[in-house]
Amino acid sequence: MSKIKILSVFGTRPEATKMAPLVKALERDGKHIESVVCVTAQHRQMLDQVLDIFDIKPHYDLNIMQQNQDLAHITTAALNGLMGVIRDARPDLLLVHGDTTTTMAAGLAAFYSGVKLGHVEAGLRSFDMRQPFPEEANRRIVSVLADINFAPTEQAKANLLAERACAPENIYVTGNTAIDAIDSLVSAEYTFKEERLNSLDWHGKRIVAVTAHRRENYGRPLVNICNALKRLVEDFADVEIVWPVHLSPAVRNIVFDILGNNSKIHLTDPVDVADLLNVIARSYMVMSDSGGIQEESPHLNKPVLVLRDVTERPEGIASGCLRLAGTELADIYGHAAELLTDAATYEKMAAAENPFGDGKASLRIVRGILFHFGLVESPNID
Repeated sequence: MSKIKILSVFGTRPEATKMAPLVKALERDGKHIESVVCVTAQHRQMLDQVLDIFDIKPHYDLNIMQQNQDLAHITTAALNGLMGVIRDARPDLLLVHGDTTTTMAAGLAAFYSGVKLGHVEAGLRSFDMRQPFPEEANRRIVSVLADINFAPTEQAKANLLAERACAPENIYVTGNTAIDAIDSLVSAEYTFKEERLNSLDWHGKRIVAVTAHRRENYGRPLVNICNALKRLVEDFADVEIVWPVHLSPAVRNIVFDILGNNSKIHLTDPVDVADLLNVIARSYMVMSDSGGIQEESPHLNKPVLVLRDVTERPEGIASGCLRLAGTELADIYGHAAELLTDAATYEKMAAAENPFGDGKASLRIVRGILFHFGLVESPNID
């Protein structure tokens, strides 16, 4: 085999952010690899922001997003569309990332088509099928189907080995691709595209970056999060909140109802990945139910309060850069207040080692693919 045709499939902004450095690394190896990209556009607007930043032009765009779409629509539309893409592109390997519904549907399409499947960010587990929902089920399904697993950490590899998901020789520990692009996007001189962010007092105020959008947090948990934030800005004179609010009506209706029209809480539409990373870099700390932010923020030396009851990233808890804050109002407020009043606790979290990567994950994944197909003698990049 002289060249491998690799079809990378993703559909949401988090996937695109983490797959973009890998797509670029695949493109650079023109000697061994023909890189093809398909997006489902499970998230249209937010996905396009990332494609523009990284100058990625998909060969296939399924454009499946519908207003008020549900999981069944995403799954069936992505699966049906991807079956046609695979028939047309005829890839040697299909690459997916993480745990979205696009990822799961693409894994099924590869399996049904007899195409090898590679899973990037494989092996993460919360061990609770409802938290996060549907992500925990999605990634477990893909693990059963994948021929090659690229685990970000040794713990993720251990999870796969414990499940006997695939042969040990088909698991590569690579670090997380989320780290690969951060340093190129974050700058002290950065100018935000969301103009309101340029006028904030980043030096005189302690600004807390917030995101929350998980389905399991819809309803009462999200109400608790909002009320905890409202209490924080009331009790701490120098604290302000920046929250790029997800487009889901289930999120926006609650957030704007409780926190709208508060001069210390800055609610924006979703911002692109460069804006978001620079918000995190300038913030005092981060409060989020996002998975990717749990990996990115420690690289920027920002403590993260995880607005969930469980996390599939226990390495961050063990290292001390993450802390589970849960979804009860008193717990969220208490953890945040401690970081705002206890300098020693704050510094310990801010200085904790990030266990999720060194910025070379994409190179390790490309090398692992080449080794798997017999085109190089070693999977190591050194």
